Amino acid sequence: MRPRHRVSRNAIDLIERFEGYRRKAAALPDGRWTIGYGHTLTAREGAEVSEEDAEALLIYDLIAVAHAVNEHVFAPLNQNQFDALCSFAFNLGLDSFRQSQVLKRLNEGETLQAACAMELWRKAEFQGQRIVIDALVRRRAAEKALFLTPPDGVWIPAPSPLLRPLVDIDARDLIPSERPTGLVTSLEGEQVLVSRDGGPAAVPPPVEDETPGETVRAAAEAVAARLQTIFPEPGSEFGEEPVEVRPQADFAAPITTSAEGDEEPVSPEAEAASEALVIGSYPEEGPEAPQDPALDLAAPEPANDARLVSPPEPQVRMVIDDTSVHEFIPARVAPLPRKREPGLGVDLALALLGLAFFGFGLFWGLNARGAPVTDLASPLVVAWAAGIAGVGFFVVAVFRLLERLAKVSERD
Repeated sequence: MRPRHRVSRNAIDLIERFEGYRRKAAALPDGRWTIGYGHTLTAREGAEVSEEDAEALLIYDLIAVAHAVNEHVFAPLNQNQFDALCSFAFNLGLDSFRQSQVLKRLNEGETLQAACAMELWRKAEFQGQRIVIDALVRRRAAEKALFLTPPDGVWIPAPSPLLRPLVDIDARDLIPSERPTGLVTSLEGEQVLVSRDGGPAAVPPPVEDETPGETVRAAAEAVAARLQTIFPEPGSEFGEEPVEVRPQADFAAPITTSAEGDEEPVSPEAEAASEALVIGSYPEEGPEAPQDPALDLAAPEPANDARLVSPPEPQVRMVIDDTSVHEFIPARVAPLPRKREPGLGVDLALALLGLAFFGFGLFWGLNARGAPVTDLASPLVVAWAAGIAGVGFFVVAVFRLLERLAKVSERD
């Protein structure tokens, strides 16, 4: 059974130095309250505590921390190592301690690597940034020193003439690239304020109380303004005024507009000219010509100076009846060029060639029947080769003739 350690005075003093004493309860940014040496479980608004009672609250909080260290560390520990781990776990929180490399290295039996892993926990969130904190660097160094201190006070000698230290390049990442930030926390007042060393206190900005309707309305106005810049109204580009679209019935009774925007009467000559323009835009013949000039979408608006301009060319309209049946005219596809096949004479010549080879082989074989077969060039071998070649030529010619007759019968 593993021995269970208890927190000693060294751990209590170390935690009290870095936590700081708060006599009155102070509000944390997350809504909780803290008092004494970092006690939050029973802290409430308006509470006060003396130093003796604050230390008692700290010892009460360390009961759960010591229990967690005893339960999750399986390697043998001395008192100094246990005290350093309790201070380390109290600062991190028990959940972070269970997931840390310090606990993993300890359970693997790597004590010195576990001590070095303590220095990795030196950053904190401040004003929306994760930065290296000067106080955390100092606290990790103190906990590491306590962790490596022998309980009997006997240090392992490392004489300089024999063991001259060299630079460990693998540990260069432990040096922060930027200077650690010094922060100061207020110990008085009802709200905990954190500020840079020598700078103003950082107070969380107040959240404005906006109703959901105002928020939605503001978002809608922002989207509408953005769309207005992307899709401007017709005629608004290049500083032009929007064009007024008149109803088509106004073309039958044209009205001129002055520069000030007041309507002016139209002379009879201008009205007659406008009617001539409207009527002249349609063909006089054809059943498709509309009878009402007010329905003409192509009728031009008369000029402001009421002077007649030369009439445009008559526009011929084409009426398309969607209900009628249209004849489908397939697209003409150019036929692929046909390969020219050899004629009938080639097949007849091939048949005659086969008969000639077969006759030559038969004649040569009958005359050389008594000759001995000594090599491949003997008369009997030549006769057999000529006969087989003749049969092959004749068979190919007959096959081509039959294929030609089949194609002719399919065409008929």
